[in-house]
Amino acid sequence: MSAVDSEGDAERQRFAALLDRAASQARTIVFWWRDDDAQQPTPALARLLALARRHDLPLALAVIPKGATDALAETLANEPRVFALQHGWQHRNHAPAQEKKTELGDHRPVSEVMAELALGFERLSALFGETFLPVLVPPWNRIAASVRDARREVGLIGFSAFDAAPSDAAHWVNTHVDIIDWRARSALPRAAAYALLCWEVERRLAGDEAEPLGILTHHLVHEEETWAFLDELFALVGDHAATAWPPVPEFFALPN
Repeated sequence: MSAVDSEGDAERQRFAALLDRAASQARTIVFWWRDDDAQQPTPALARLLALARRHDLPLALAVIPKGATDALAETLANEPRVFALQHGWQHRNHAPAQEKKTELGDHRPVSEVMAELALGFERLSALFGETFLPVLVPPWNRIAASVRDARREVGLIGFSAFDAAPSDAAHWVNTHVDIIDWRARSALPRAAAYALLCWEVERRLAGDEAEPLGILTHHLVHEEETWAFLDELFALVGDHAATAWPPVPEFFALPN
């Protein structure tokens, strides 16, 4: 999936044509970008932030509280368009071996899970100040309903996972296109990524979905093909007449 590969060109052209159609109809497709698993400055994180700056895009960075460092806070202090969200507590699996991984599931008492989230909230608030938004991002995008509903008790008003969010859920904004193929643990093929984007844009043009279209990335596992795809994608959608990229806090409509 390098910048010069032809595989995926047809899907890219279709995606661009859909955006052009939206522009001709005076329609706006709202995008947002979330990247998961940050804890400390790394070369991959530096590359991610440089990518955001190059395309002048806002970025929501899901930070793992237990491992979050002062150095990460210092790095984000110089990135006015980047905001930290809370990525669970320590990204540790508590599910049995035969089940899908989850940290915030129903395998432990809710009180124990909430105590960890409260520690995470306090830590991120102290580290990042106003750069931290009280939004919970569950590791592996999985969470028990009891934990999700109780999150507000520790100050986590917002919520973000994966796939369509309930239309009547306040402060809940999901991502929809993950550019990693987790089964293969490698870059999602360029053609497949653009096909997913096309499907999401078509849903919005048809009126089936009004939620902002969320791009999900994981900077620590990106391959060169992944970086090349993101650079190409953001060059296309970053300033297209049919797209909008509001600041991250606007999505969650958090009370002051």
